[in-house]
Amino acid sequence: MQILTLKEVSNYIRGITFKPTDVVVPYSNDSVVCFRTKNIQNTLDESDLIAVPPNFVKRDEQYVKKGDLLISSANSWNLVGKTCYVYDLSYKATAGGFISILRANESLMDSKYLYYWLSSKSTQHYVRLCGRQTTNISNLDTNRFLGLSIPVPPIAHQRRIADILDTADRIIQKRKRAIALTEELQKSIFLDMFGDPVTNPKGWSKCHIQDIAKVKTGKTPSRKETNNYGGSIRWVKTTEVINSVIEDTEEYLTEKGASQMTIFPKESIIVAMYGQGKTRGRTALLGNPSATNQACAVILPNTKYSTIYLWELLKISYNTLRELGRGGNQPNLNLNMIKTFEISFPPLEYQKKFDSIVHQIQIQKNKSLECLKESENLFNSLSQKAFKGEL
Repeated sequence: MQILTLKEVSNYIRGITFKPTDVVVPYSNDSVVCFRTKNIQNTLDESDLIAVPPNFVKRDEQYVKKGDLLISSANSWNLVGKTCYVYDLSYKATAGGFISILRANESLMDSKYLYYWLSSKSTQHYVRLCGRQTTNISNLDTNRFLGLSIPVPPIAHQRRIADILDTADRIIQKRKRAIALTEELQKSIFLDMFGDPVTNPKGWSKCHIQDIAKVKTGKTPSRKETNNYGGSIRWVKTTEVINSVIEDTEEYLTEKGASQMTIFPKESIIVAMYGQGKTRGRTALLGNPSATNQACAVILPNTKYSTIYLWELLKISYNTLRELGRGGNQPNLNLNMIKTFEISFPPLEYQKKFDSIVHQIQIQKNKSLECLKESENLFNSLSQKAFKGEL
C-alpha cells in the first residue's frame, strides 16, 4: 500500500468571495447556490441556502460536483476541517469563501474512500492542527493540510473499504432515525395534551419562568490559571447544549476552579443564551450535578413544576426564544429574558401525567441509544482497521 500526500491524490479548490449585497434568491434565474460553513454538517445541510449571480464563479472547477468533499477552511478551532460528501445536486452550486472543495483524482483515489479517511476522528485531529489561530477563527493552512499523508491501496480495495463503511454508516443512520421518531412522538403527545405553547389554544394559565423556579447562570474560571481546570467537577459550555441529557462534559474544573461557582443539581434545565449558529435558544437537561459557563441560563428543579414538561415546552418554543435575542448589536439572550419568558402552565397533575408517558418513551429511546452506541463503535473500529491496512 502506497502512502501519498493529500496534494498528490486530490485537487484543492478555494471558495469564491462576494459581498452580502451580492446575494440573490436561490433557484431564481441566473443564480448559483453558494454553500457556507453552516451547510457542512455530518451530511450536506440544504435547509438554509443562499445564492449569487453566476459571474462570481470564475472557473468551471469552482462548481460543486457529485463526489466532491466540502471542507470548512475558516471556522472555530474545533470545527475547522469539518467535511461532508456531496451527492447528486439538482441545482448549480459553488463554495463560499470560508469553505473549500476537495476533489479526488479519480485515477488514484475513490472519492468515498477519501471522505471516510478525512472525516475519521484521527484525521480530523491532525486537520485541526493545520489551523492557524487568529482572534476567534482558525484558518486552515493549505500547505500543511495538503501535506497530510494518506494510505492509498489499489482503487478496487478503496471501493471495497468505502462500501463496508457505507454499510456500517447506514446502520448508524437507521438508529438515529429511530431515536428521532421517539422524539417526534414525544413532541406530538405534548401538543395533543397541551396544545401549542406559543398560541395556548387550550387556555391554560400562564406564568413567567421566574414565578415557578430560580434561574441562575455560571462563570468561566480564568484560563491563565491552569490549575482551575482538569479536576473532577463537570463544567457545561453552550456547545454541549444540544437538546439532550448532558451526562458528561468536555471539560472539568478543579475544586479551586469551581470555588466561586454554583454546582447545579441533576435535572436542572440549561438554556443556551448565546453561541455560534443555531446554539442560541437550545436546551439540555443535566444528567449529573455540573457547573456551567456564563452563556448558560440554568433553571433549577423543584416540586412546583414538572422538569420534563417545562423542558419539552422550551424545546418546542426554540424559535420563539431565539427571536427574543434579536434587535441588539449581538443577537443574544440574557438571564432576564429567560426569567420573564412566559409559559403556559397546566395543573401539576396533568404535567406529571405527561411525565409518566415520557418515561415509557424514554425506555425505548434508551434501547435505541445503546444500539446507536454499538453501531458507532463498530464503525470506528472498522475505520481504524481500514486505514491501517487491516481490513
